[in-house]
Amino acid sequence: MSGRSRWMTGVCVSTAAAGLLLTGGTLAPPQRQVAAADTRLEVAVGAYLHYGSPGVDRMEGLSHWLGGTELRAGHTYLPGDTWANIEGAPDSLHSWARWRKARVDRLFVLNVPMQERNEAGVPDARVAELIRAGARGEHDHHFQRLAKRLVAIGVPDTVIVLGWEMNGFNYSHRCRPDPENWKRYWRRIVGAMRTVKGQRFRFDFAPNRGSDAIAWTRCYPGDDVVDIIGMDSYDQPPGHSFDEQITQPYGLQQQVDFAKAHGKRISYPEWGLFRNGDNPEYVRDMLEWIAEHRPLYHSITDYCPHGVWQCTENPRSAEVFQELLSPEQEGRSPPVSAAGLTRPTDR
Repeated sequence: MSGRSRWMTGVCVSTAAAGLLLTGGTLAPPQRQVAAADTRLEVAVGAYLHYGSPGVDRMEGLSHWLGGTELRAGHTYLPGDTWANIEGAPDSLHSWARWRKARVDRLFVLNVPMQERNEAGVPDARVAELIRAGARGEHDHHFQRLAKRLVAIGVPDTVIVLGWEMNGFNYSHRCRPDPENWKRYWRRIVGAMRTVKGQRFRFDFAPNRGSDAIAWTRCYPGDDVVDIIGMDSYDQPPGHSFDEQITQPYGLQQQVDFAKAHGKRISYPEWGLFRNGDNPEYVRDMLEWIAEHRPLYHSITDYCPHGVWQCTENPRSAEVFQELLSPEQEGRSPPVSAAGLTRPTDR
C-alpha cells in the first residue's frame, strides 16, 4: 500500500456486468485448476474499512450505502510489528470470524506479514538475512500457531494474502534482497500452515502492479503453494492512464495472462484512488475490468486518499462506485455514510 501503515489507520457497465459483480455463491474448497471457459465464476465484493472490530461493524454501513449490496469479502491485516501479532494475537480476529461464519458464501481475507518489524525500514542486507532464516525454517512455528488459531476460531478456509507487495521497496518481507530464498521461505510458511489439522486455507500471491523493485514473476514460489494470483493496483504510476496500467510490463494484463497459464483465479486485495485525486473514470475503468475478468474477490481500500465511502474527498468517484455496485431498487431509502449521516444524492 505504497508504504503506509494499515495497523495505524484507524452500471451501468452493462446490466449483465453489474449483475456479475453482485452475484453471491457458495464457498468452494480450494481449487488448483480453473477452466478458462467457466463463465459461472463469481466475484465477491469487499472493502478494507479498518483492521479491527470497527471494520466488521462498518461492513453493514457500506452495504446500506450501496443499496443493500452484499459484501461477501471481509478484508483485514495482521500487524507486522511483532511475531505475537503475526501469530494472530489481535482480539479482533474473533469479530471477523463471527462475521465470516454468519453466511456460508462469505470470504475472510487476511493479509499476513512474513517478518516482524515489517514497516521499520529494515535495510536490504538485514532483510536478506531474515529471508534466509525463514528459508531454513526458523519461523515455521509462528505460522503454525497462526494456522491453529484460525482453525480454532472457526475460519479454516481463510484466504491468506501472504507477504503482499513483495516486489516493492518498503516491507521487511520484500523479495528483492534474495528472491530464491524468498521463494523457499514462502514454501516453508505454506507447508507449515498446511500441517494443521482441519485447515483449508487458500494462499494469495499479491504483488504491486508493475515491476517496482523487482519483476514479481521472479518471486513466484510455485503452483503447488499458490492458489490465487492477486494484484494491488492503485491509480498511480507506473501507468498514467488505465490503458497503460493494463499494458505496462507486469501490469493488469500480464497478471490475467499469468494466472490463466497457471490455472489460478485472480484477485484484487487492494485497489483505489491515489495520485490523481477524485478520478471517476479510473473507478469506472477498474470496475469494468473486474466485471470482465471475474476475480475471486476485490477489495477497495476505503480511507483517504483512496476510498469512496469513508473518504469525502472523492465525491465523483463515490458516485460512480455506488452507481456500478448498487442493485437497481426503486424507492430505496437514502444511503448512509460511515459517520451515520445521509449522503447527498445530488453530488
